[in-house]
Amino acid sequence: MERGRAFLGTEHAILCGAMSWVSERNLVAAISNAGGFGVIACGAMTPELLDTEIAATKALTAKPFGVNLITMHPALFDLIAVCAKHKVGHVVLAGGIPPKGSVEAIKEFGAKVLVFAPTLALAKKLLRSGADALVIEGSEAGGHIGPVATSVLAQEFLPALAEEHVVFVAGGIGRGEMIAAYLEMGASGVQLGTRFACASESIAHANFKQAFFRANARDAVASVQVDPRLPVIPVRALKNKGTEEFTAKQREIAALLDAGEIEMGEAQLQIEHFWAGALRRAVIDGDVENGSVMAGQSVGMVSKEEPVADIMAELMAECEAALS
Repeated sequence: MERGRAFLGTEHAILCGAMSWVSERNLVAAISNAGGFGVIACGAMTPELLDTEIAATKALTAKPFGVNLITMHPALFDLIAVCAKHKVGHVVLAGGIPPKGSVEAIKEFGAKVLVFAPTLALAKKLLRSGADALVIEGSEAGGHIGPVATSVLAQEFLPALAEEHVVFVAGGIGRGEMIAAYLEMGASGVQLGTRFACASESIAHANFKQAFFRANARDAVASVQVDPRLPVIPVRALKNKGTEEFTAKQREIAALLDAGEIEMGEAQLQIEHFWAGALRRAVIDGDVENGSVMAGQSVGMVSKEEPVADIMAELMAECEAALS
């Protein structure tokens, strides 16, 4: 973990995945205070909201934390400017290939850039063009996912990249033994989301947390793509009425595309807005039937509400025991 720790400036090279509505000031600060690396999920926030969130997080922790920005956000460069204003040390670009000039704009104010890459060729290209670190995330993860399992990605990416680059592994990690396995394969650290979603410091609604405690791995299913002309990144969440609503929403947007009433970019933005709203209904309002309860397949390992510091200590103890 030494390289990951040095890169993040933390005690443990454990990032918290950016979960919209969940990864806000309270959870982010708690993770950083516990020796990990909290990441604010900017999601669909406006630059003004992000400005407030970063300031509020700084008031709760003096430790390093990062900001996750969605590459297709229409105000991406304004959000980068907000990060520059607050001298954020690390920015994670997620949800697609970083648009032209975005990596440079982040590096200009001295921050480090973390990116996601679904293929080895793209990972090499992004690292060549200025990205400082890579997160490889398998399909077991919650929220937006790619098609390949974490274990396969790790075997493909780590031997090729880990010697020269900082690589974090994510997706389906729920215990320290798994962290140890990826570290032994060359990873610099790991990213977990689901395991932290129900921490005591998480502001998620009690109903949202209860849904996690009741669920097992096979309840966390990936959304289905209805129309091949509308490239939608699948989302993994607990199966409910909201899952069916998304299918209907895709049909509605595909019809608008066919009628020439909206462009592809706008269509994809509408899908993102749907997720932001559906997720808010579940996380904030507690409507776990109609909202989106995004969760990774490690959800079966989340059985109770506990402080972030306890989760972190348990993960590290399991990891060290496995390595020794």
